[in-house]
Amino acid sequence: MSFTLQDDSEVWFSDILENHYEEARSRALSALGQGQKTDTGCIVTPTRARRKVRFRGRQTTAYRFIYCILTRTVAGYDDVIRHRCHNPRCINPEHLEIGTRADNKHDDWDYAAYGVDFDLL
Repeated sequence: MSFTLQDDSEVWFSDILENHYEEARSRALSALGQGQKTDTGCIVTPTRARRKVRFRGRQTTAYRFIYCILTRTVAGYDDVIRHRCHNPRCINPEHLEIGTRADNKHDDWDYAAYGVDFDLL
């Protein structure tokens, strides 16, 4: 018998993916549909700050929810959803990837040094 410790976020995403996937997918696609596509391919929310999504008793950022649901990824507390486009309002799952806080900091340094090459997205 093996035992794997999951944090609260991992338990929540696991439950959604196992028991409420279709409802969550519909919610993620609805949030995507409310965004506006930019010239760079970003899908941005009509809010000033990062948009939030409330689902099954928990609130999280829209980009985290969309990425995890549409890629069927269980993200824990220590996992960061990185914006390859470096646009925090972007919810386009093609511009998002999972990583560590260190990865995210390296992204900041790369962006400061080189900017974003949208041809690579």
